[in-house]
Amino acid sequence: MNENFMKEKPVFPLITAMALPMVISMLVNSLYNIVDSFFVAQISEDAMTAVSLVYPIQNLITAVAIGFGVGINAVIAFHLGAGEKTTANIAATHGLLFSVLHGILLTVGSIAVMPVFLRMFTSASHVIALGTQYSSIAFSFSLVIMLSLWFEKIFQAVGRMKTTMFAMLCGCITNLILDPLLIFGIGFFPALGIRGAAIATGIGQVVTVAVYLIFYAAFSLPVHVGRKYLTSDRSISLRLYAIGIPATLNLALPSLLVSSLNALLALYSQSYVVILGIYYKLQTFLYLPANGIVQGMRPIIGFNFGAKEYKRVKKIYAVTLGMSGVIMALGTVICLLASEQLIGLFTTNPETIAAGQIALRIISAGFLVSAVSVTSCGALEGLGKGPQSLVISLCRYAVIILPVAFLLCRMAGPLGVWNAFWISEAITAVIAVVVYRGAVKRSY
Repeated sequence: MNENFMKEKPVFPLITAMALPMVISMLVNSLYNIVDSFFVAQISEDAMTAVSLVYPIQNLITAVAIGFGVGINAVIAFHLGAGEKTTANIAATHGLLFSVLHGILLTVGSIAVMPVFLRMFTSASHVIALGTQYSSIAFSFSLVIMLSLWFEKIFQAVGRMKTTMFAMLCGCITNLILDPLLIFGIGFFPALGIRGAAIATGIGQVVTVAVYLIFYAAFSLPVHVGRKYLTSDRSISLRLYAIGIPATLNLALPSLLVSSLNALLALYSQSYVVILGIYYKLQTFLYLPANGIVQGMRPIIGFNFGAKEYKRVKKIYAVTLGMSGVIMALGTVICLLASEQLIGLFTTNPETIAAGQIALRIISAGFLVSAVSVTSCGALEGLGKGPQSLVISLCRYAVIILPVAFLLCRMAGPLGVWNAFWISEAITAVIAVVVYRGAVKRSY
């Protein structure tokens, strides 16, 4: 493969070729999330509530893996674009070491904190028991998640998007097959209920890592990992964290948002907590494909930035924004036309369905404009501008939406919380444009 293809091919076909495998894998992954929740909902509404309450910590673990992976991806892509292969190898090796450390720490910490965390949002002993059962198993695979995302970002950084798609598909398909078998005890499998859902997820993650190992061993990559690259170069480690920490916080902020909104909604009814949990399962089907395009864009924009192809950097951003906007527009139409059917996938309670479809229609008003902040954050991370990306995410997930939700829920109850979503997206989009333009001008 021509290693300079990321700065030579036309932008739109290049982004499409890089992003399409990620969009497909993200769609399958989001479909898995929905199907997984569908099966869990068949156990009971308490089981669905438990999974919804576990979600923030689960998202935090994934955020650390993906966020630090973004740092690895950006540093490797930049140095490959600049023709500095040895430095790229050092970044990859240091990234592996730190990923393993993160996985061990998160396994211990998340399992220990979960019972206390659940009691902050519910006093129902059955819900707490279900949440503890699910999280104890799911979080024991934290190291596997870290390794999976390390491999993913390495392969993405060198443009091997089809490999990451194949690995993710293998894990997701394994997950989809095992979910009903282990939850309901089909055939010779034991009926494990909510624990079966967690085990199926973990096995799927192990399969993904196994596929990556096979490809890494069988095919040569422009980036290599080895003991000789374990140097004492602090600048590389600092750059990994300088990009990775803001990216992690960007992804972890939804956990803070969900936990805060759960606390507000629980004052009215437990069903609103379920609705919020259902929404975050559904929105992955929309935002993950958009993030797939952003993932395809990151190594391209980073490579071209390292190669000082600044005009291409501008064009890459514009094309990605347009592609993300198309996906968000389609998602808005689907949510407006099929809100009742979508909510009905996860609950048979008519009151929850009625309240949920109202919530989904209101929240979807902000989908299209959110393409600006999603694309700007991804582009800034690809350019190594982690702190600027974090500013946008803080506005989107905390600084604006939380006070707006708090004020509006005092005036309109749960409807105020739903309206806070589109209001914060509109305000954040304006801020994102200002922040992105300012960061880019200072870099050229």
